[in-house]
Amino acid sequence: MTDHTPAPSARWATLTVATCNLLNLAQAGRLFYEGQEPYSQNEFERKVDWLGERIRVLNADVLAVQEVWDELALRAAVARSGLQYGTVAVPGAENGPGQHGAQGTPRVGLVTRLKVESLQSLTDFPSAAVLDIPGLGPHNRFERPPLLATLRMKHGQEIAVITAHLKSKRPKYLQDAQGRTLEDTEDPAVQAIGSLRSLLMRASEALALRLKVVELLHRTRLPLIAMGDFNDSPHSVTTQLIAATSQVAYDKGARDNAMFSAWDVQGEAALRRDVAYSHIHQGYPEVLDQVLVSEEFVATSRASIGDVRRVEVFNDHLHEGRDRSRSDHGFVRALLRLRLPDQPLTNSVTSGSSPT
Repeated sequence: MTDHTPAPSARWATLTVATCNLLNLAQAGRLFYEGQEPYSQNEFERKVDWLGERIRVLNADVLAVQEVWDELALRAAVARSGLQYGTVAVPGAENGPGQHGAQGTPRVGLVTRLKVESLQSLTDFPSAAVLDIPGLGPHNRFERPPLLATLRMKHGQEIAVITAHLKSKRPKYLQDAQGRTLEDTEDPAVQAIGSLRSLLMRASEALALRLKVVELLHRTRLPLIAMGDFNDSPHSVTTQLIAATSQVAYDKGARDNAMFSAWDVQGEAALRRDVAYSHIHQGYPEVLDQVLVSEEFVATSRASIGDVRRVEVFNDHLHEGRDRSRSDHGFVRALLRLRLPDQPLTNSVTSGSSPT
């Protein structure tokens, strides 16, 4: 068997990334969904206190966050952590003159210590990903636009990070202009059609994201991390639409533009636990929140410039009862490494240092 253990002389920079669904993080008194009471000031304080403590424990160099209605609320939670981050951004959920946070649906964001070279919301689908949804017509835009960030580590390595939150499995019902449901949601046939709409929308979003992944990875050496709430399991059709990992088994060339579950390729396999679920739906544990990496982080790949040391799921709070001051998702953290150049550049980091 080939030994892929790094040479003792190898020098590494570490990178810790995490994905966190924050469960409707909004400012106090702000109506975010019809039929849901806004947070009281006391609820808001409890929520940002709780999130601040979670962020402190995660201590990640890059946080991919979902379900943010107000960027100001995220900034408050980050401030409660006591950690220093150079970038806290939620495009589409800004607060300020003429800016009233996200409208209609929450947005995804990024919190990072790394230098941000570029930050782009992916809104419109390529034409190949547009699907006609029964009763709704063409689905040609992300409901919650993924965020593509180009980041640079201290030793000069560039990496790309995608934060995503795909369409949920909840049935999608027809509504009028005022948001009132036009269908009998108690009818099992209507429920089935609503679930089909959601599936098609999520598949369309997954394909649009896949096409972006191929664009970024095909015949490049750019390390890519895709994280977020995919609203389906790692081996589901929609997740595999994004990752295309299964093709690697019979086509080694497919590694070039495949994405690998960090959980599956982590080096410290002894740390794996059978309780790595990130959500509980009607009593059943699920893995919805995922970290995917390109082959540059797969130790057994010829193109490897790093690896995944370990992946941890912080999910104990899922058993503490329903309380919207907490999240209904577990948070997933991955410790990655990148090999430093043999001749380190100015200001390069030392082995095992963090942040990078």
